[in-house]
Amino acid sequence: MTTWFITGASRGLGREMVEQALAQGDRVAATLRRPEQLDDLAAEYGDRLWRASLDVTDLAQLEDVVARVFAAHERIDVVVSNAGLGVFGAAEDITDQQVENMIATNLTGSIQFARRVVPHLREQGGGVFVQLSSQGGHITFPGFAIYHATKWGVEGYFESMATEIAPFGIRTMLVEPGLVPTSFYAAAERVPPSAPYRGGPADQPPVPIEEMVATQSGTAHAVLAAATSDEPPLRLLINSDAYEAVTAGLRKRLADLESRRDTAYAADAEYPKANDR
Repeated sequence: MTTWFITGASRGLGREMVEQALAQGDRVAATLRRPEQLDDLAAEYGDRLWRASLDVTDLAQLEDVVARVFAAHERIDVVVSNAGLGVFGAAEDITDQQVENMIATNLTGSIQFARRVVPHLREQGGGVFVQLSSQGGHITFPGFAIYHATKWGVEGYFESMATEIAPFGIRTMLVEPGLVPTSFYAAAERVPPSAPYRGGPADQPPVPIEEMVATQSGTAHAVLAAATSDEPPLRLLINSDAYEAVTAGLRKRLADLESRRDTAYAADAEYPKANDR
């Protein structure tokens, strides 16, 4: 039996992962802002579901809840950092408060959560830390600039952290889904474009949920299976749209860099100053 610690469990992939883990006989410590949203699962699965209220931007609460989760369970096998929010619109149009809220939840909250979880995983002798990222941690779309800023930050932080904590028996896995038809996507706030951006790239409508190819249940299953495999990957790119978009984007970026190879190498040489010519 695997014991999971999953944040952001109220809806979307978080809720789906909790449901699937419980259905396969595992234990889950689930955190969300309103624990009563999981009353139905508590009634069905009893003490295999542990719940607590958590806002990852509240550092005092974060410290307390993480300590309580590990104290209440003999061992946590897999931690899934899933809390997040989305606000979409032209970068200039999004308010200062929306910028701060998204960075605080998606990036700073993920970092601070990991910093408090890692000591407990190290003390118990290892475990798996899963961080939800996105295909948007590799590629970009107009109208998603702040969201991309948080996900590119997540990618850099957790890739670096993975190397630091590997000697303690802790595996790190960045999950990078494509567009998944979840309530997270449907509930994301969208800021209407101001006059200069109307009709431009940032004014394109989002992909309708009914046109998305990926499934929520399939995505959640892929995460659970990879996290409990013998060799959890550093990156788990899932859903066909993500695979096609990210691999194409990386090939293009590499080609662009290779086309500037001579410029990069030329900068190694000493450049004569004006009075030396």
